[in-house]
Amino acid sequence: MRPAESRLARRITDWLEPKNWIIAVTLLIGWHVAHWPGVAWGIVGALFAAMIPITFIKYGVRRGCWGDRHVGAKPARLLVMAVILLSVTTGIILMIIVGAPRTMIALIVSMLVTLAILAMITFAWKISVHQAVSAGACAMLVETYGAWMACGFLLVGMVGWSRVKLRDHTRNQVIAGTILGAVVAAAVFQVAR
Repeated sequence: MRPAESRLARRITDWLEPKNWIIAVTLLIGWHVAHWPGVAWGIVGALFAAMIPITFIKYGVRRGCWGDRHVGAKPARLLVMAVILLSVTTGIILMIIVGAPRTMIALIVSMLVTLAILAMITFAWKISVHQAVSAGACAMLVETYGAWMACGFLLVGMVGWSRVKLRDHTRNQVIAGTILGAVVAAAVFQVAR
């Protein structure tokens, strides 16, 4: 933790990091789709969209390739995004071949499209991936479970506050990430399922 850093902001950023949102949304939507078999598909989706990417990120941290698991520097961030895009694409192909439910494939495809757009933006500007993932997850949960899941946007707001408080992002980067994540994920998820 940096000297002037807020402990609460650091905890929120770490607890509500993209990996955790991805695991939660894949399991919850999997449950809604097919109960325990759906959860199994959620685990497969989470493996390729969250676990393999975080393993790669942690490996890079241990090797000194980037400072922490939030990967702030642009060149490293783009490399990590490329690896995640490859992992997620592999997961989608596998899920299609093995016959995953269409909704589960749509969920992972929406993550892929959102990440691809984030990667393109990252060439020019540091948009908040934390915000895009958390807002996208909430938007897809609202589509799946109904309006009451919009309460999850309170957590999205907390994530945004933490990213600004830690000076990892500006307010505009957080706002843009929130809008992009919610709109793109919701639209792709709706169309693809």
